[in-house]
Amino acid sequence: MDERPATKQDVIEANNALRDELVEANHALRDELVETIRDSETKLLKAFYTFAESNQARLTSVETEADAMRKRISILESRLTEVEKRLNMPPAA
Repeated sequence: MDERPATKQDVIEANNALRDELVEANHALRDELVETIRDSETKLLKAFYTFAESNQARLTSVETEADAMRKRISILESRLTEVEKRLNMPPAA
């Protein structure tokens, strides 16, 4: 290394080189941060989709069971109506 004193041009060049290194480091850090955020978004979306799928399966099961129960109740109501008709109507002579 030189033992001569730094000139104004030397200081400007060193400053520019340092600025370029800082800009490059800033861009690399930004790119890494963007990638980390995207990875986090992907993980969250996968978790939500998994939850939604299992929740949809459970809801479908509940709706199927409820539909079967409604059909059974409807059959019972029809049979009860038939019994009530027989009890309330006098026999035909």
